[in-house]
Amino acid sequence: MRIILRFFGFLFSVGAIVVLIGAVIGAYAYWQFSKDLPDHAQLANYEPPVMTRVHAGDGSLLAEYARERRLYIPIQAVPKQVIAAFLSAEDKNFYRHSGVDPEGLIRAVLTNFRSAGRRQQGASTITQQVAKNFLVGSERSYERKIREALIAFRIEATYSKDRILELYLNEIFLGALTPGRLSHGIAAAALDYFNKSVHELTLAEAAYLAALPKAPNNYHPFRHRQAAIERRNWVLDRMADNGYVTREEAEKAKKEPLNVSPRVVSPNTIASGYFAEEVRREIAERYGEKKLYEGGLSVRTTLDPKMQAMARKALVDGLVRYDEAHGWRGAQQKLDLAGREWGLALAEVPALGDVQPWRLAVVLEVSASQARIGLQPRRESSGQVSPQRELGVITADGVKWTRRPIAQVLSAGDVVYVEPMDDKPGQFRLRQIPEISGAMVVLDPHTGRVYAMVGGFSFDQSEFNRATQAMRQPGSSFKPFVYAAALDNGYTPSSIIMDAPITIDIPGQEPWTPSNYDGKPTGPRTLRQGIEQSKNLMTVRLAKDLGMPLIAEYARRFGIYDDLLPVLPMSLGAGETTVLRLTTAYAMLANGGRRIKPTLIDRIQDRTGKTIYRHDERLCIGCEADKWTGQDEPRLVDKREQVLDPLTAYQMVSILEGAVQRGTGTALKVLNKPFAGKTGTTNDAKDVWFIGFSPDLVAGVYLGYDKPQSLGGRATGGQFSAPIVRDFMLMALKDKPPTPFRVPPGIKLIRVVHSTGQRAGSGEGAGTILEAFKPGTGPSDGYAVMGYGGGVSAEAERAVGAGTGGLY
Repeated sequence: MRIILRFFGFLFSVGAIVVLIGAVIGAYAYWQFSKDLPDHAQLANYEPPVMTRVHAGDGSLLAEYARERRLYIPIQAVPKQVIAAFLSAEDKNFYRHSGVDPEGLIRAVLTNFRSAGRRQQGASTITQQVAKNFLVGSERSYERKIREALIAFRIEATYSKDRILELYLNEIFLGALTPGRLSHGIAAAALDYFNKSVHELTLAEAAYLAALPKAPNNYHPFRHRQAAIERRNWVLDRMADNGYVTREEAEKAKKEPLNVSPRVVSPNTIASGYFAEEVRREIAERYGEKKLYEGGLSVRTTLDPKMQAMARKALVDGLVRYDEAHGWRGAQQKLDLAGREWGLALAEVPALGDVQPWRLAVVLEVSASQARIGLQPRRESSGQVSPQRELGVITADGVKWTRRPIAQVLSAGDVVYVEPMDDKPGQFRLRQIPEISGAMVVLDPHTGRVYAMVGGFSFDQSEFNRATQAMRQPGSSFKPFVYAAALDNGYTPSSIIMDAPITIDIPGQEPWTPSNYDGKPTGPRTLRQGIEQSKNLMTVRLAKDLGMPLIAEYARRFGIYDDLLPVLPMSLGAGETTVLRLTTAYAMLANGGRRIKPTLIDRIQDRTGKTIYRHDERLCIGCEADKWTGQDEPRLVDKREQVLDPLTAYQMVSILEGAVQRGTGTALKVLNKPFAGKTGTTNDAKDVWFIGFSPDLVAGVYLGYDKPQSLGGRATGGQFSAPIVRDFMLMALKDKPPTPFRVPPGIKLIRVVHSTGQRAGSGEGAGTILEAFKPGTGPSDGYAVMGYGGGVSAEAERAVGAGTGGLY
């Protein structure tokens, strides 16, 4: 007995020593593996990269910018069905274990032992995956697994289960449905795969998303469709086994097809590529690339999708009108269809994605009366070319604009753009991409909010934004600011200015002798007529009298030029500016002379919803009250600078109304609503402009080649640019009542004879207008021609009689 007791005592001592040694080794191992563990406390302040979303003014989604496509969603907002799907697929004991699941670990060891290394099953819990994704990394080694488990224990001891699951569901990578669009987190994946929010997912859809974390590429819905369905069904079986759904519900969901419907978010859907890119650039300049692509900003823009579509249509129609008037230049390219299926061959030809309803087509055969065409096949959600083929015809009507027989225009194999003829199903009109370009801007004159911006024919063709980046000469469309300076400095709309030849001596250069567009001087004319008829000689005389430094100052005030060279040719618009700048300047005339800053962005919020930028800087007195207790109603305080006397601004508006009714902008008379505007044509007609406005809407357009060249000897802004603004305004103002321009207090409206500027007699009606005068001014009873002292010279008298049939 004593020997037995000694033996057991020996064994106990040996066991104790072994336990002690094991404890020491374990403690050392724990110290060794945990001494450099990442600090799990950083998870408390973790802010994952979240994509920035850009919305139009009506709330519709315009664009998204991200390196990792993620929308952060709190766990309280995740549907229970979605949580159940991920727990069943990844960690059914999540709410029972302490970071490592012994049951799952044993099950994985046994499975891997039986598989003899052919297919390894992991045993990582959701907590371990959080540790791996956030802190440890994905290195495949036992050391990493040990460190992962240790951190998992610490995470479980620090954070609630819901917080851990929230981190996991927002961080997990769920594949790339299309190249470059990497979906991170369930909210972004639900949108990318099914074009739904997580709350709209069906049971089958939630199960498919839960199937992805294991190996997203192996379960791609298009490349590995059968494997994807099998994995989804496996998840549904696990959900039924775990009691989250009934067996009947699971079987019903398994019978559903894998209806993946990729979401397409593109500015092209509302023809706003130039607008969206301008917003992207502004955000990047304001906050940096990291904030743009990872900061989760919510950007509300000023874009009006309806006006944007109208503006693009009007500009494109104008570009096409000019281009087609100069003839057919030939097919985009030629396809050899011998031995090839035309649909697959045409599908390989790059097509512009933002020129709808235009489509690329290939000519299959040509007869004397028509050409049979095949339309470029559309691509399916998988990116594969659709097997469906669409055919159509181009008749003689469709090539009428070429002024040539169809057989001389098209031949088999030609790749061309076509547009459906609305009134003739199956028939198409031949189109070609214009060589000429241009830009259009539409904005609110009271706030500077840009409703529409079209920077060229196609953003896909050229990302150069001609609305903001193209520096072009405005020509005569600059003249209103010369005349505004005059009205601000003693002139009236009825002041007489000599429209006669003038030569300007320029030191060190040849004398400069400007001329009118038609080359004809007309003698004394009112200041109003100088704008209405766009008289160059009157404008130069006026600028000479005022002094070019003053004109340059007015140009700077209105933001047209930063530093205008103070020489007389600049009074005729020889400087360079952009459509956005000049349209904004006209807006300041329309709003009564208040400074506005053009903006494409109304508001920017950070990922927490805090507003970090707002365009409207007006103060609202009384807006902070919790409730109404009889106090005065809230009041907006507008501290914007007054860049022009409101009375002068109205006088200029009235004169520009005359330019539309009687002058160079008569193309806009068809609006039959109060409208003002001015044309612009540069030397050799390299640029043609029109800027026009109603009381609450301003639109500006220029047309010209990117490499400046003449648009034709007789091309004018009234001929090519004004019709574009007309077409836009016909659509934009269609349902708007006629609204007169607001007359500011102090203006006196006096009836005068339009041709002389003199007060109209009591019996005079025809040929008279209501002219706007400031207090203390009015129509003159005599003539004082600028440049001829206080009276009229003999030369002026002769010009009056000869030029107007004695009306002066």
